[in-house]
Amino acid sequence: MAVLKVLKYPHPILRAQCEPITAWDNSLQKLVDNMTETMYDSFGAVGLAASQIGEAARLIILDVSSRTTREDYKVLINPTIVDASRNKVMREGCLSFPEYLANIKRATKLTFTAFDRHGELKTYTVRGLEAIAVQHEIDHLDGVLMIDRINSLKTDWIRRQPKGETAGEFTNKAPSGNVGFEDEQGEDSPAQTPVIPTVSLTTESAPYDHLS
Repeated sequence: MAVLKVLKYPHPILRAQCEPITAWDNSLQKLVDNMTETMYDSFGAVGLAASQIGEAARLIILDVSSRTTREDYKVLINPTIVDASRNKVMREGCLSFPEYLANIKRATKLTFTAFDRHGELKTYTVRGLEAIAVQHEIDHLDGVLMIDRINSLKTDWIRRQPKGETAGEFTNKAPSGNVGFEDEQGEDSPAQTPVIPTVSLTTESAPYDHLS
């Protein structure tokens, strides 16, 4: 197994519409293994989509237990959402936007189908962090990024304050390459400090550092 490079915004493949997987062959098994190793190697990550490592395939690795028990580990191939609860605003992060958090409306209960790594179709019902993570990763498969889901750059797009940076140096601004957002930001945007990753849903506003 190998740890792969996670692509950062604005890499063009992050905007790709990923293709369904049709062959359960050795190359797929190798990709699953490498993505699994990469996710566990990425601090705070609970999921990873194939497009984030340069493969335009409908494949997700998920484990909201992360480095603890790994009991929630899932390989999700060609996932399809079949039912979702009403949306709530949640705060989430992304490995492809390592400097930012976002407030996004997500369903907190989800039913979906997906094939496992052996080609067996399964139905899952998930809640809380796991439901949010599944939606976040499926967005990746459709070329949708968390910056596309926010309502306001001023209130919903939050820059993490780097270690060693003073409050005076800290600014809240859109990521490089995100044309069209610069005019929306203001000097009064609230500064946010980094948040410790969590693996369980505790409150409506619970922050999740790196869904992927």
